Amino acid sequence: MLRYAPMTKQANSIRIIAGTLGSRKISFPDRAEIRPTGDRIRETLFNWIQHEVDGSNCLDLFAGSGALGIEALSRGAKQAVFVEMNSVIAAALTENLQTLRLGNCEVCRQDALQWIASSASPEKFNIVFLDPPFDSDLLGKSCSELESSARLASNCLIYIEQAHPVTPDDIPSTWSLLKEKKAGNVFYCLYKRNA
Repeated sequence: MLRYAPMTKQANSIRIIAGTLGSRKISFPDRAEIRPTGDRIRETLFNWIQHEVDGSNCLDLFAGSGALGIEALSRGAKQAVFVEMNSVIAAALTENLQTLRLGNCEVCRQDALQWIASSASPEKFNIVFLDPPFDSDLLGKSCSELESSARLASNCLIYIEQAHPVTPDDIPSTWSLLKEKKAGNVFYCLYKRNA
């Protein structure tokens, strides 16, 4: 796990909704790149996947605050990998994980697409949280790279969050839509890998 110096500014925070860390708060820097998934959406998401989280291996790609991966760990996930390329944001995430005494996780300070291509971990992921920057074109590329990486378990669940509806061109043919909703300007959905 990467080690960083303590942060001097923690301007924003969100609370963990449920599980062993329920009601604890995590703080993160005041950066435009961080757009944590709100309480209402997180609650809906974890209602969708509640029977799959316990014992799962989770990937929080484009981790930002790490809210989704931390929520999964709080609810019984076996481990989580957080991928975040911004060093300041990754440092804050590392600090939060240490404060919460979560040892079953890893922060990878790397570009998400490069991490998918270079990751050598033998573990396959059961749940993937895929929340790329809203103003990017990274969704389709990320889905394609993940599908061809051999890093996804059979029947893996993939959560996607973005500022517009997902287009079929972005989604591999082996994934099927299970759930979808909209909250404000956020579109979010859950897919299952059928491979």
